[in-house]
Amino acid sequence: MTITRFAPSPTGRLHVGNLRPALLNWLYARKQGGQFVLRIDDTDAERSKEEHVDAIKRDLDWLGLGWDRFERQSERLDRYDAAADELRASGRLYPCYETATELDIRRKVQRNAGRPPVYDRAALKLTDEERAKLAEDRRPHWRFKLDQTRVTWTDGIRGETNVDCGSVSDPVLIREDGGYLYTLCSVCDDIDFGISDVIRGEDHVTNTATQIQIFDALGGAATAFAHHSLLVDEEGASLSKRLGSLTLESIRDQGIEPLALLSYMARLGSSDPIEPRASHDELIAGFDLNSYGRAPARFSPGDLTALNTRILHTKPYADVAALLRDAGVPDAIAEPFWHLIRENIEELDAIPAWVAILKGDCESVVDAEDADYVATARARLNAAKPWTAETWKAVTADLKTETGRKGRALFMPLRKALTGRTDGPDMAALLPLLDR
Repeated sequence: MTITRFAPSPTGRLHVGNLRPALLNWLYARKQGGQFVLRIDDTDAERSKEEHVDAIKRDLDWLGLGWDRFERQSERLDRYDAAADELRASGRLYPCYETATELDIRRKVQRNAGRPPVYDRAALKLTDEERAKLAEDRRPHWRFKLDQTRVTWTDGIRGETNVDCGSVSDPVLIREDGGYLYTLCSVCDDIDFGISDVIRGEDHVTNTATQIQIFDALGGAATAFAHHSLLVDEEGASLSKRLGSLTLESIRDQGIEPLALLSYMARLGSSDPIEPRASHDELIAGFDLNSYGRAPARFSPGDLTALNTRILHTKPYADVAALLRDAGVPDAIAEPFWHLIRENIEELDAIPAWVAILKGDCESVVDAEDADYVATARARLNAAKPWTAETWKAVTADLKTETGRKGRALFMPLRKALTGRTDGPDMAALLPLLDR
């Protein structure tokens, strides 16, 4: 069975960079009829916050990305202890006593000498006596001893991929305080949960080579990996410094529709056109991992807003009925009101402004040169009550004959006086709904 996972750390809010692997793993699992696991990587007790766990769930629920299994790494520490002991026993996990300052100095020396800043495995050269002496006033961190060979795998997006582990530092798996880092815990979880496929950012490519070796050292079968390109802005610069302003929470607060965001993110970086999808089933049916390339994926807030507008223009009344009722729109006219305004809004947050127009709470705009004309029109409209679908045409025809106005000069002053706007839906259809 295909089983994928999304493994966020609860140290902050989810942003569009997090959403990409979450969505692609969800789509891949659903397309294959498999399962999607939500795993909270909360081994960093100091930085992990329960409020962030709740926010992660809330964001995924808002997007409709349900999970089949929920796990927390903080509840699996015994499993990681056992794995660490297994690696120690096989000689693949070894203690190191260098401080962060000492390691930084070594890296600077290596760079100055024109060498890559790779850990020199000095800890493996220590005698038992030297190790015991260091242990008197230092706690070790623990590194995984890599086989210094080239690791090759067939990547689901990049094709055949390889990393020379001889040019990579032995990764730290356990910190000085005994806390576990991502690398070991992730491998243990993928083995135990039967994760078959992992789709993640290309910044994990080197880490994948390391994890494949840990899979082998623990006797587990490595998952299949696919590495998607990273997001950039419209100028091609990294989004990493702007992701705080692109949290899913802030995007939701902007009035972006879940399916607009999903439709946009599901095609970003692929060869398929970005088009609005009406349902999650449509997203799943159109998903093809082979369509994704290695070129950076350009994220444009303007393109997202435009897609959101297209989705709103076709959004059925049933989806907004409760929202309109809460905004004070009478049930008797709510459906025709929605069908009128939906093509004139970019997000649902615009509804209250249109409800104000409906109730006559908007500010009427009358230019000085149109004051007499608008006064005449007001009298004609009041005399024509109750307003029907024919009222607008009949009254404006009379005004045209009486004033000699036509075109924009005939219609625009009336629209501005009734709605306070220069744009909007067909006034013939809107007029019968206005409560004067």
